[in-house]
Amino acid sequence: MYASGDEVPEASVSGESVKTSARRIATIFACCLVVLPLRSLPRGSSNPVSKLPRYVLWAWERPEDLRFINPQDTAVAFLSNTIHLHDDSVVVRPRFQPLVVPKTTELIAVTRIEVEPHAALNRRQIEQSAATVARNASLPRVLAVQVDFDATRSQRDFYRALLVDVRERLGPEMPISITALASWCFDDNWISDLPIDEAVPMLFRMGADTGEIVARLSSGHDFRSAACRGSLGVSVDEPWTSLPPGRRLYVFQIGPWTAQAEAAFLRRASTWR
Repeated sequence: MYASGDEVPEASVSGESVKTSARRIATIFACCLVVLPLRSLPRGSSNPVSKLPRYVLWAWERPEDLRFINPQDTAVAFLSNTIHLHDDSVVVRPRFQPLVVPKTTELIAVTRIEVEPHAALNRRQIEQSAATVARNASLPRVLAVQVDFDATRSQRDFYRALLVDVRERLGPEMPISITALASWCFDDNWISDLPIDEAVPMLFRMGADTGEIVARLSSGHDFRSAACRGSLGVSVDEPWTSLPPGRRLYVFQIGPWTAQAEAAFLRRASTWR
């Protein structure tokens, strides 16, 4: 059930090659190349992301044992690496915590991007960051890549250029997902022409916008951006009474996942439809 010791590709740190420790990350995957059919959302759409399962558990940077999930309807989006942009440098931190999943689980590799003050956001940083995201697609049984970046207005041109570069590297068949502030999906809508297959509206930790967003969704309004209408990001500690139906649910858990936590979430989610 545990990983077979696949070696993670070398990470580029400030332009230098740094080899990560295989022993520290050897338990990231339960590797088995036999993939079973999944109960997923309707596949009539030509969008490659339509092949993803209905539920996706986020596995952040902590030890996670998810052998209790049902791979037929649940995938795992795991933090694969974090990109730190400093001045004109790119520092890539790989995942160091173990992740154990059933042998047939589909995986989504997530890259978190963090920008320090005075980061140049230049072409070299775009290319190095895009290469890091694209390399995740070659990890065992990864079905899609996801980028988690809370881009400010001044960082949007950088983010757009990065996603264009990622798309060029991966081609049209590999799904590209991003997390999205709920405001991006309503009135802002700057993401409408990004080269992505899915934007996941983050419906938790929304701050001052919480009341307005809850009211709009509860009253039947949907997101303006089409990219935001296939998935929702929720947290187990912020339950909803109603949500738009038929969406893929990405689920965040504050602490490590347990079978009891997943079962409690699925019971609540069944009442949202």
